[in-house]
Amino acid sequence: MSDTGAAAFSTAHPPCAALIATCVHCGFCLPACPTYALWGEEMDSPRGRIYLMKAALDGRVEMNDVFVRHFDACLGCMACVTACPSGVQYAPLIEATRGQIETRHERSLSDRLFRRAVFSLFPYPSRLRIALFPLAAWTGVANLCSFVVGRRPSASNRAPIARPVTNDPLTMYDQGPTTMLARVRALMALAPRVTFRALFRSVRERTPPVGARRMTVGLLTGCVQRLVFASVNEATIRVLAAEGCEVVAPAAQGCCGALALHAGRLDDARCFARDTIATFERAGVDIVAVNAAGCGSSMKEYGALLADDPTWADRARNFAERVRDVTELVGELGPARATRHPIERRVAYHDACHLAHAQGIRQAPRDLLRSIPGIELLAFAEPDMCCGSAGIYNLVESVTAQQLGDRKVARIDAARPEIVSTANPGCTLQMAAAAERLGRRWTILHPIEILDASIRGIDI
Repeated sequence: MSDTGAAAFSTAHPPCAALIATCVHCGFCLPACPTYALWGEEMDSPRGRIYLMKAALDGRVEMNDVFVRHFDACLGCMACVTACPSGVQYAPLIEATRGQIETRHERSLSDRLFRRAVFSLFPYPSRLRIALFPLAAWTGVANLCSFVVGRRPSASNRAPIARPVTNDPLTMYDQGPTTMLARVRALMALAPRVTFRALFRSVRERTPPVGARRMTVGLLTGCVQRLVFASVNEATIRVLAAEGCEVVAPAAQGCCGALALHAGRLDDARCFARDTIATFERAGVDIVAVNAAGCGSSMKEYGALLADDPTWADRARNFAERVRDVTELVGELGPARATRHPIERRVAYHDACHLAHAQGIRQAPRDLLRSIPGIELLAFAEPDMCCGSAGIYNLVESVTAQQLGDRKVARIDAARPEIVSTANPGCTLQMAAAAERLGRRWTILHPIEILDASIRGIDI
């Protein structure tokens, strides 16, 4: 990298020098980092990226394509945070760095167009609903053909339109950004299987508790979640109601800003955060439950995100303190009210990165699953390694994401599960695509869906 030219970072919200200084470059983060595990490249490790941040602050590097490439390759999975003995807060560092990149670096035209399309679509459920129409039509045709030939339609959550070419070996070093063609193919390969009914059904805005009310809980219904995985929202409402919670799902809610925050689009993230806070304040809830790990992680960061906004700082901090992952909330409610009926299944639980690493929640989903009689919770290798989903990473860095997805699914497959469970919609889509490449037709469910089935006494 050149050490001449314009400074990489501006003075507007650069990465915090004090946070950077907490890194002692010990190397404990190296084996935990997915990109370092794949490539063995120092500058594609957390330690190396923090070194680049420091060099940028000192004016020793430019904001050029090589510099940006190392940060684009980062999944933001926060496995390094779990591994770090010094307590380095990597999340605000990578988010601030990406914020600088978004405002100071001019990407290629194709990259700008693709990212603009993604961020003009995914955070807006009404637009996403229209975009999913062709997939719903495909599902209808596939189901009709299956009926005509007497075969049951696939239980997969994806529409098998196209799949990307497998790239081997896993140790291949990624030499540059994914091409537009590869991104489009990745988008098509990850496309979910949806129906018109799913696209237009909605949950009740207010659901009364079963028995005496313990608390009033607001539910974030999400963007992709409400359209593609509506069953997760419905299961969440039924479980919380069965455990004595009044559940409020405001119809006016929009995107929480998670995708924007993790990609460095900080102004957009702040706008989404303000709208989300205001919506749930009007709903008058005690707690806000989230069943998508990436969303919950971002909402718990609202206090830091809006810390410089005098109008919203206190409101954001108070709101963030009331956010709970749904598995976390079920554990906090205390003794179970609803009876758990047996489910005799072998379950492999995959830790979503923004639940395990960013929020530090590992035990709660496992305790939830173990509370169900008959569930055998399986262990497998590298449980903390990212599956490659990581927000929009599996779209913009599709080659690396596919490598990580194949690696994750191979580890899980060795445990021979009947059901795979994870607490994030992106992980579900990513692992479903990888499982199909491996020839596995797994049932992939959120832990709350399995608990819901147990409480209702139905098989899965």
